[in-house]
Amino acid sequence: MSSEIQVAIGNDFVAIVEICKPPNNFFSTNLISGLAETFEQLDQDDRVRASVLCSQGKHFCAGADFSGDSEGNDTLGLYAGAVRIFRCVKPIVAAIQGAAIGGGLGLALTADFRIAAPESRFGANFARLGFHQGFGLSVTLPELVGQQASRDMFFTGRRVKGHEALAMGLCDQIVPLEELRDATSAFALEIAKSAPLAIESIRKTLRGDLADRIEAVTLHEAAEQARLSRTEDWKEGIKASAERRDPLFRRK
Repeated sequence: MSSEIQVAIGNDFVAIVEICKPPNNFFSTNLISGLAETFEQLDQDDRVRASVLCSQGKHFCAGADFSGDSEGNDTLGLYAGAVRIFRCVKPIVAAIQGAAIGGGLGLALTADFRIAAPESRFGANFARLGFHQGFGLSVTLPELVGQQASRDMFFTGRRVKGHEALAMGLCDQIVPLEELRDATSAFALEIAKSAPLAIESIRKTLRGDLADRIEAVTLHEAAEQARLSRTEDWKEGIKASAERRDPLFRRK
């Protein structure tokens, strides 16, 4: 199991899966693969009926780190890890503090439920970077909030804060930041009190072919990301983001 992940299993059938890359918890191929391995192992553990996905530090997951010190990511390997998470069978409740941006939003949407704080921020900022969305968001975001709200988030890249996210359906509860962990664990515990075989059966029925659709769409997303990463607009988007200014895109 990855050193970037800590797991604690209580006597209440709830596992706490914590990402340990504070303050921003940037995602990487290794992190997503480690999470996939973790949830696959928890699927086989009879002590666990539901999991809490949470993070140390300021942000749930601020997406990819585009700085010079960033870890290189294998996009297809990254998305293969995402598909493995979607194929897991036990429910996941995510605690979203701070930012869930870009691929961090994609990771948040692997969970069945999201508990957030008023200060939480959700964003699909790919187009502001000159890029195509990934992590299966082409499927998961429209299914969660609808086509129009998804277009809004994808086209503008704007960040949606806690109470608006609740109204849109991006999260399921808003609680004070200091109560976030406890509220998320309490939500997971309510799930864990139900019959586990029934929960897994119901979840499988409701999700249908979701994992297969995620697998197919991530191949398309990765191809579009590879194409757009060769453009001048992509270079400008990353530079502008690092310099905290509006990008000057030239359709090149």
